[in-house]
Amino acid sequence: MGINLAVNIGGIKMKNPVTTASGTFGFGSEYGRIIDLNRLGAIVVKGTTLLPREGNPTPRIAETPSGMLNAIGLQNPGVDSFIREALPFLRDYDLPVIVNIAGDTVEDYAKLAGILDRAGGVAGIEVNISCPNVKKGGLQFGSDPESAAEVIRNVRQATSLPVIVKLSPNVTSIVAVAEKVAGAGADALSMINTLLGMAIDIKSRRPVLGNIMGGLSGPAVRPVAVRAVWQVYQAVKLPIIGMGGITCAADALEFIMAGATAVAVGTANFVNPRATVEVLEGIERFMAENGIKDIAELVGIAHRC
Repeated sequence: MGINLAVNIGGIKMKNPVTTASGTFGFGSEYGRIIDLNRLGAIVVKGTTLLPREGNPTPRIAETPSGMLNAIGLQNPGVDSFIREALPFLRDYDLPVIVNIAGDTVEDYAKLAGILDRAGGVAGIEVNISCPNVKKGGLQFGSDPESAAEVIRNVRQATSLPVIVKLSPNVTSIVAVAEKVAGAGADALSMINTLLGMAIDIKSRRPVLGNIMGGLSGPAVRPVAVRAVWQVYQAVKLPIIGMGGITCAADALEFIMAGATAVAVGTANFVNPRATVEVLEGIERFMAENGIKDIAELVGIAHRC
């Protein structure tokens, strides 16, 4: 009998638990020349907004010890361009396509969800609530449990697709936010988004990033991310996509054992374009070597040992 790697993320059936973190894998075609996209459990595409965005001023990326800072500013061609230009390419592959969405208002999120619901070829929506609410003075939706829940209630009403909420670690209690969005109709959670950070060039005596602050990702954030998954798994009965500094199978297995049903590879894609496939192959080896027949046996196992 073979090994079963299949998982279900809020109604999205994945052949294995490995996917991509939004913003690190483009729209898939960028990596399709290097790896077989059909090997992945799913693909989460670059953050998409209603209208095209040029993004933040440069420099927008800076290397840090064991990670990187980014302040891309959600540069993207807009949802209509995504549906017209990128989605046809992805429909040719045998894998679920999950679209990450971002907005300035609750109405933006709902409109995006409705458009993608009708697009065809979209398996689910990942809602980036780490965006400023322009109607509330720039406060991030994800930093306030009630604001986060309001977004998800409106997205839920606008689409029949599975709704995954991407949680920010830049909050007092990530568990409180998780509980609120679960009650508002979320089907699954992805966590964590980047930590807020900055760097200063001591020669120029100025911030390195044009935007001053940016999101910290990479191996440096992994212990924070694993802790967050551990806590939310205990509190909320929704499947979790764990992410944050995964570079190899051992990293991914930490998240799974902490409670993640699936994992997303992010910053590692910039260093090693084959990282997703290598993580998957490593999980397969680990299961074979340890006599594990179903990946479900490992989900949350650290809570039971």
